[in-house]
Amino acid sequence: MCVDKVTRRSLLVGAAATTAAVAVPAPAQATVRKSGLQDLTHPIAPSFPAFVPGEEPSRRTVTSIPADGYYMQEWTILEHFGTHVDAPAHFTAGGRTSTELTLAELISPAVVIDIARRAAREPDTTVTVADLVAYERRYDRIPRDAAVLLHSGWAAKAGDADAYRGADAQGGLHFPGFSVEACEWLLTRRRIRCLGVDTLSIDPGVSAGFETHLALTGADRYGVENLAHLDRIPPRGATLTVGLIPYLDGSGGQARVFAKW
Repeated sequence: MCVDKVTRRSLLVGAAATTAAVAVPAPAQATVRKSGLQDLTHPIAPSFPAFVPGEEPSRRTVTSIPADGYYMQEWTILEHFGTHVDAPAHFTAGGRTSTELTLAELISPAVVIDIARRAAREPDTTVTVADLVAYERRYDRIPRDAAVLLHSGWAAKAGDADAYRGADAQGGLHFPGFSVEACEWLLTRRRIRCLGVDTLSIDPGVSAGFETHLALTGADRYGVENLAHLDRIPPRGATLTVGLIPYLDGSGGQARVFAKW
């Protein structure tokens, strides 16, 4: 996603950490398919919804096989379009850029938090600390260095920019994301590596201050936005690989993202 300059915000840990002091019973046995491989990437196309209308990429054919012997396109595209990464530098002054994220950081155990049923009724809903505690009661403790992914069902709306953005008559956006309290709980209590969403932003659409972005990047972690097919991977047990394009001094960039289990 693309925004104007935002003042850096210190990471909050107090109230959310207190809420997190909850005993978690032994997890129930979850049904997980034995093995699988799933692409979680939307194809890059000018028709994909942009965070702000008018930020869509453009492309042109530069050479063709009949005329030149080989085929090639030229694209003009923002780093934060389509399935992409938000590097720490995107919101945090002095934060690490795309080329400074290590290969080890881009391969993580994946955890899928499913709030799709609630999101269908409440587009402004967020992942809460209670959702995370409920997940652990059912599936097991969220591992350290995990990629925690939000499945809201929004990927199914990607063919309709208005529905995907959830814009109201005043231009306000309405789609799910992570609450800042849940983000801070995951950072301080579970030491996660990244957050991922199947929407335009890790913050909910109604956010005016991008608090979750600020907390996440301020902790030197990265986000992945506009994921697809999160309903096709297990809630635990998969490994996420993020094939980030290493733009020089990049604030993020497009990525081929897939899960294997």
